[in-house]
Amino acid sequence: MSIPQSGGGPIERHEQMAEYLSDGCKPKSDWRIGTEHEKFGYCKDSLKPLPFEGERSIKAVLEGLRDGHGWAPVMEGEHLIGLEKDGANVSLEPGGQLELSGAPLETIHQTCDEVNAHLKDVKDIADKIGVGFIGLGAAPIWKHEDMPLMPKGRYKLMDGYMQKVGTMGTTMMRRTCTVQVNLDFGSEADMVQKLRVALALQPVATAMFANSPFLDGKPNGHKSWRSRVWRDLDADRTGMLPFVFEDGFGFEAWVDYALDVPMYFVYRDGKYINALGQSFRDFLKGELPALPGETPTLSDWADHLTTVFPEARIKKFIEMRGADGGPWRRLCALPAFWVGLMYDQGALDAAWDLVKDWNHETRQGLRVAASEAGLQAEAGGVKMHELAREVVNIAEAGLKARAMPGAGGLVPDETHFLNALKESLDSGQVPADELLEAYHGSWDGDLTKIYSDFSY
Repeated sequence: MSIPQSGGGPIERHEQMAEYLSDGCKPKSDWRIGTEHEKFGYCKDSLKPLPFEGERSIKAVLEGLRDGHGWAPVMEGEHLIGLEKDGANVSLEPGGQLELSGAPLETIHQTCDEVNAHLKDVKDIADKIGVGFIGLGAAPIWKHEDMPLMPKGRYKLMDGYMQKVGTMGTTMMRRTCTVQVNLDFGSEADMVQKLRVALALQPVATAMFANSPFLDGKPNGHKSWRSRVWRDLDADRTGMLPFVFEDGFGFEAWVDYALDVPMYFVYRDGKYINALGQSFRDFLKGELPALPGETPTLSDWADHLTTVFPEARIKKFIEMRGADGGPWRRLCALPAFWVGLMYDQGALDAAWDLVKDWNHETRQGLRVAASEAGLQAEAGGVKMHELAREVVNIAEAGLKARAMPGAGGLVPDETHFLNALKESLDSGQVPADELLEAYHGSWDGDLTKIYSDFSY
C-alpha cells in the first residue's frame, strides 16, 4: 500500500488532473524499472505471524534495518511504519507484510541486485531474532484473527470500509502478498498501448506466478487464491477495465474513471481524515462532507489514485498488479517479463497483435481461469500454456533487443532472468503446482512444512 503522496498545490483547473498523469511521460532514455514485493514474516518457533511490537516483531525488523543497514525511519505519529534509503522504501502492508518498494533503476540486473541485497539484509536481522520470511501469494494457515492490523491510519479506515463492500477485502489486506513492476511511458499513445497490453496479459502473469493454493490450512481449489480474492474485493475499484480498450481512451478517460471511485480518506497534517465512500467530484466543488468548504490539492489527487486497484493502473507510471508474491528467483523474473514486453517497440507491437482482437469476455475469462488453473487455463478459445509460451518468447526477444549488459559486461543482456518462467513452460508447472505436489506427497498433508521448505 502506498505512503502519502506529494503531488502539488491546489487543483484550480479540471485539466490539472490529466496533466498530473501526463507529466509522467519520459523519453525512452529515462525509462526505469521499479520492483515491489511483499512477504510474510513469522516467529520460527510458533510459526505465528509477527505482531507489530515486541522482541520478535515487525518493529524489531524495521529497527534492525534502520540501525544496522543504514535505513532512515518513516514515522506515523509515534509509530515506526517504514524506512527509506537511496530512492527505495520499506513499508508495511495492513497485516504486517513487509514490502520493498524498489528505487527506479535502469536495468533488471540492478533491480535484481537490489532485491537480493534487501532479502539478505532482512534475513540477517530475522535470523538474529528468531524470525523467518516467506514469499507466497496468500497466508497458507493463518486465519483473519491471527493477523494483526498495522497501526496506520489508512488501514484502520480501509478495514472498516472493506467489510461493507465485496466479501474479501479484509482477506486481501491481511492475508495476501504480491510482486509488482512499475514501468514508464513516453507519450499518451505509448501509455495507451502499454496499458492495454498490460491489462490483457495480466492473466498470463497471474498464471505463471500463481503461488497461493492454500488458505486456512488446506488447498483452496485455486492456483492463485490471491487473484480470486481480488475478484470479490470492491467492484468500484478493481477489475480488467473494459473502457481502456475503447476508442479515444487516454489520460482524461482515466481521470473520469478515478473520479467515480469512492474515496477512502484525505491526508492532512500527518493524519488520515475519514472520507469513506465520499466523492472526489464533490471535493472539487468544495462540497466534501469530510472537509466542507475545502477543495483538493494535487497531493490529494495523487493519494486518491493510490486507492484504485485494477489489474494494471496508471499514476505517473504503469503498475503491473497481477502476480502472486513468490520465491526469490521469480522476484527478478517478473520485471524481466514485463520489461521485455514493454520497453522494446517491436516486442510491444507483437504483444498487442496477440491481444488486440480479444473482447472483454475473453480477457475476463482468462483472468478467472488463470487463478483457478494456472498454465492449464483456457478461455475464449485461448489456451494459457500456448499463450504464455508465445508471450515469454516475445519478452525474450524484447530483452535481447534492449541488450542491457550486466556483471561488468560479462552477461550480454537480461534474458537469463526469464529462466524460471521458461522452466515452468517446459514442465507445465507453476509454483502452486510444486506446493500442491509437496502437500500431497512428501509433506503428507502437513502444511506447516511449507515454512522450512520455502522460506527465504
